[in-house]
Amino acid sequence: MRLALAQFNPIVGDIAGNAEKIAGLARTARDAGADVLVTPELALTGYSPEDLLLRPAFYQAVHAALDKLMEIDGITLVIGHPVQHGNERFNAATVIRDGNILGEYHKMRLPNEEVFDEVRYFSPGAAPLVFTQGDSKVGVLICEDIWGPEPAAAAQDAGADVLVVLNASPFHREKTVVRMQECRWRVEETGLPVAYVNLIGGQDELIFDGGSFAVARDGAIAAQLPQFAEQLAYLDVENGDFRPADITPLPDPVEAAYRALVLGVRDYIGKNGFPGVLLGLSGGIDSALTLAIAVDALGADRVHAVMMPSRYTADISVDDSRDMVRRLGIKYDEIAIWPMYESFMAALTPLFGDRPADATEENLQSRIRGVLLMALSNKSGKLVLTTGNKSEMTTGYATLYGDMAGGFAVLRDVAKTLVYELAEWRNLQGEVIPRRIIDRAPSAELRPDQLDQDSLPPYDVLDAIMAEYVEMNRSLEDIVDLGYQATDVDKVTRLLKINEYKRRQAPIGPRITHRAFGKDWRYPITNRFS
Repeated sequence: MRLALAQFNPIVGDIAGNAEKIAGLARTARDAGADVLVTPELALTGYSPEDLLLRPAFYQAVHAALDKLMEIDGITLVIGHPVQHGNERFNAATVIRDGNILGEYHKMRLPNEEVFDEVRYFSPGAAPLVFTQGDSKVGVLICEDIWGPEPAAAAQDAGADVLVVLNASPFHREKTVVRMQECRWRVEETGLPVAYVNLIGGQDELIFDGGSFAVARDGAIAAQLPQFAEQLAYLDVENGDFRPADITPLPDPVEAAYRALVLGVRDYIGKNGFPGVLLGLSGGIDSALTLAIAVDALGADRVHAVMMPSRYTADISVDDSRDMVRRLGIKYDEIAIWPMYESFMAALTPLFGDRPADATEENLQSRIRGVLLMALSNKSGKLVLTTGNKSEMTTGYATLYGDMAGGFAVLRDVAKTLVYELAEWRNLQGEVIPRRIIDRAPSAELRPDQLDQDSLPPYDVLDAIMAEYVEMNRSLEDIVDLGYQATDVDKVTRLLKINEYKRRQAPIGPRITHRAFGKDWRYPITNRFS
């Protein structure tokens, strides 16, 4: 038996377009001698359709697309899609050959944690599905089913000698290692080889990285598809096991994070039909990295950067920004904001009275920049990319309606320490970020001689506390026991709590960690628990 693993990039809701893509992959695979094409989870609809799954018309469109795919002959199709039977909905896989339905499998284990909400939409399945293809008996599983022993054991008891798993497993750092380990455990328990087919593409804040693979009976990786790229790959089954196939080396964690961000930007802009992007350059590391990612994702011709200096903007910030845009060849403009700031202050000073200057005046500068970028966005149709990072989102060191104004927050889930690692990695591929931007101490440049570390713990400390509290759910006491200063832990977690209202109003951005400030972070704004 020859399996074709279809690692492809669907668009949520484009059911006819996704079906056409699957049909093309099926014909290509058939012509290459494949007997079975395996698609990812919910391949027909994309993952996740969310509340589209509550609409009857959605299932009518899925049914019509399945009817069209029934016309393909000469190859067995294993197609992921939602299905409704009476009052119940299922995350399903249908096996089709030559106009006949050989079986319909319903996902047994429904994830309801992190970014997943499948219990809201689906009922769990209860029965295995095994179909015969030549001399092989193929058991079908869907995603979470491979993360526990029962579904694989049920398929084995039903006679399976090979397992195929349809997946829409979103990316976060180090996720590939976890997937492989789960599959190896199932292989060890059942003695059956496992082919794991994963979705590729960006969907709002989620990124699906592909990285499909196969595990042979001895636990060795028999095939490895690339991450962050579509691919149709072939896997031969002989004597109940996989014949070794192509193995694409996986990127290291920093490269994987960079490529995930590029894919997230490319698909968010492309799938939503924006003609390009705008962003404000500051001469700092965050906007520089955001610019590099945007150009790598979209090309220089679809990126427009705007430098908006004030009297506090250092000359080297302007010089470094000009240097970077020359290296990248993008459209670039400069707008001085100080005359506008003075006009605002002339109107506001009578109302401020004798109150001393504080963060109000600093935030006003940022909000002027946000207004300018949004005006350019309205005129051009381009989406504004915000440049704030996860460390800033944690502590509230970002201005609501200022540098938080925009449509997609590229670094929303990227800690400041990782920002530097990503910048260094990108420059190894060809230096686009001027060295001085990376080496300078970070500053918002909203008042004289301002540095981030004047009012925050060092970023390596801040980011470590953030990771322990946000991603690992550790208590304040446990974090202090790890060796961090109680004053730093108290400050970071207090800032995290009081700035929840800001994060609720921030644009979405790509998720690359185990826990981002998005679907998997649901804390009340009004909250007195400490």
